[in-house]
Amino acid sequence: MQTATPFLAPQEPAAQPAPVRPPVETPRAGSVWDFAEECLMQTAALLHETRSASDQQIHQGIAVARESHATGRPADLLEILARIQGHEEEHIGRAILELGNRIASVMTPSPPLIPFGGKLIAPSAFYESFDQNHKIARALLSPVLYAEDTDAIGTASANPVAAAILAEEIRTSVFKRFGIRPFVTISRLDYESWAFLTRKHFEL
Repeated sequence: MQTATPFLAPQEPAAQPAPVRPPVETPRAGSVWDFAEECLMQTAALLHETRSASDQQIHQGIAVARESHATGRPADLLEILARIQGHEEEHIGRAILELGNRIASVMTPSPPLIPFGGKLIAPSAFYESFDQNHKIARALLSPVLYAEDTDAIGTASANPVAAAILAEEIRTSVFKRFGIRPFVTISRLDYESWAFLTRKHFEL
């Protein structure tokens, strides 16, 4: 494990090609909403691949998400799709979990579901040091669960694609600043934990 290094001021990401599907390099553009757009495209591709929704439902969900993003409000395609598919409010969590299970099943490695994510304390020092990553995490609705200095970091979301994109951006940011490659884990959250943590971490 690397010696703990003090956090420094965040730096802007440099330009780099956008990914095709997770886990891959993340987009290196000026706006955090470019990461949200890439998450939409990757999530839509995996929903189509796993036959989790019709093309019409996916296109409708993308349109709804983009409208939200245009106003600066994060929105995840899985939650939108669960509502488009007509699930009642009391069953939304189960529907999102099932969509997440299907997507995770075709990702390598498959992100595990963790039941205790909602009990972890927000890594305020990491967010303050890597402010751009905090903004990207908010746009992706993928909170950072823990950050042991810059050596071990974990992020999670109801949507495993969002967690994978953020994890790669964290690896890139930490390496760029400190020259070390952190061990970054990605996990999935149940709907209740995800909703609680996104409110807590991003003041939504």
